[in-house]
Amino acid sequence: MNKSYAKMFMWLFIGLLITFVGGYSLSLNEVLLSEILTVGYLPIIVIELLIAILMGTRIQKMNPLTAKICYIIFSITTGVTFGVLFKIFELASIMSIFLVCSILFAVLAFIGYTTKKDITKLGTILFVSLIGIILLGIVNIFLKSTMLEFGLSVVGLLIFMGYVIYDMKNVKLLIESIGDDKAAVYGAFQLYLDFINMFIRLLELFGKRKD
Repeated sequence: MNKSYAKMFMWLFIGLLITFVGGYSLSLNEVLLSEILTVGYLPIIVIELLIAILMGTRIQKMNPLTAKICYIIFSITTGVTFGVLFKIFELASIMSIFLVCSILFAVLAFIGYTTKKDITKLGTILFVSLIGIILLGIVNIFLKSTMLEFGLSVVGLLIFMGYVIYDMKNVKLLIESIGDDKAAVYGAFQLYLDFINMFIRLLELFGKRKD
């Protein structure tokens, strides 16, 4: 069991490293970043959605190598988005928030790993809440309310904090149902999404923008 978790956190580290290093490197290449922004985010969103759906629905039948490739591609495409964040926010602010997010994530992951409580119902609550903030976020595109945007960031942060605990607890079930190797990658993928979303919300709330 411990080896499975070690593998999972190794893949989590690899994914985050690809995303953050890739994003920072892209932010230094203004010509390439400008060309990507000209194309728009739609292709990136489509790729990420397809991978998320594929991983979520086909992980049991998926070859472990395919799962790893999908995860790496997802990490790279997210890195493209992070290229913009590195252009908007100060590097020192990004680094400090990354540190805070890492500590918070570690505490929540430990709670999820050690808890004996049945948190099955938490998954449904978190999912419904996530759909709710997505819908409100779409509405706010037209309302452009800064208060609503702030509230969505706070609630979003709380939701993904809950998901860290829930997903860590579920890793044990993943290992039993899909095997050690795939569970490590898929567990890392789920925790990667939790970490990235926590980080973005913290950045929205406390990040210092460049002048």
